[in-house]
Amino acid sequence: MPDPAPPTADGDVEGPGPRVWDDMTVEVALAVMAGARVEYLTVCDEDDRSTGLVTLVRLAGLRDSSAYTDRIRLRDVLDGPSLRTGTGR
Repeated sequence: MPDPAPPTADGDVEGPGPRVWDDMTVEVALAVMAGARVEYLTVCDEDDRSTGLVTLVRLAGLRDSSAYTDRIRLRDVLDGPSLRTGTGR
């Protein structure tokens, strides 16, 4: 049976969790994680290419920091891949 995940180019970062766009706010990303009951999200650019992963721990820590505002987007906190898994499961 084919893998239901969208194909990715070599070097892309992808995990089994939900894929979200990098313009999503941290608050919305946390809500998506809670609803999907996952610990991380695969972040994609406007071309739907995976650009990295963000974890629940990292976003929750950011939300609880004094630097947090509700305007922070995932692209603002993504500093590159934090977990490489390849496209297989």
